[in-house]
Amino acid sequence: MTGCNSTPELTRTSAQSVIQSHYGSQPPSGVTIVVDKVGLQKGLTAGYWKLTKVYPNQRWADYTLTPEGKKVLKLSNGGDVIQWRPEQDGESHFLIVTTAANTMRAKVVSDPQDEILPDVKSAKSVAYTESVNMDGVPQPLQDMAHSPGNRLSSKKQADLAYENGAWKVHGIV
Repeated sequence: MTGCNSTPELTRTSAQSVIQSHYGSQPPSGVTIVVDKVGLQKGLTAGYWKLTKVYPNQRWADYTLTPEGKKVLKLSNGGDVIQWRPEQDGESHFLIVTTAANTMRAKVVSDPQDEILPDVKSAKSVAYTESVNMDGVPQPLQDMAHSPGNRLSSKKQADLAYENGAWKVHGIV
C-alpha cells in the first residue's frame, strides 16, 4: 500500500496565517513618516521637538528634538535638528522613523488561485493588502502617518508553495 500525497486545502484564513508568519520571521523595523507643515505643528504640540531658531526671512526655522521626541522617533538624516526650509509656497517636508519597531501585516486576502511555479509541485497565489503595523506608535505619530505623502498599505501578491508537508511563502510581489 502506498501513502497518499494529497495537498491540504489552502483557505483565505490559512493563506493569511502563512503570510503573517512569514512577516513575523522578518526583522521588525520602524515606520518612516513624511512630515509636512501640519505634521510639524502636531509634533510641536506633542512636545517631540521645540523651536530653536527662526531665520531672518521668517520662513526658515530649526527645531530640536526634545528628550520625549528622542524616545519615540529618529530623524532620517540621523541628527537631532529639523531644518525647516519651505519654498515660496510654504511647502516643505522631512522624514522621521518611529522607534517602535514592527513587522508588516497581511489583510484582505483573496481566495487562493492555482499557480504554476518552477520546481514546485503544488502552488497557489493570493492577492492581499500589506499594511503598516502601528502597534506601540504614539497617537500623534499615527496622526502624522495618515497625512498626504505617506503610504500605509499596498496591494501585493504572495506565491505559496506546498513543501515538506506545509504551505510556505515562495515569493511576494
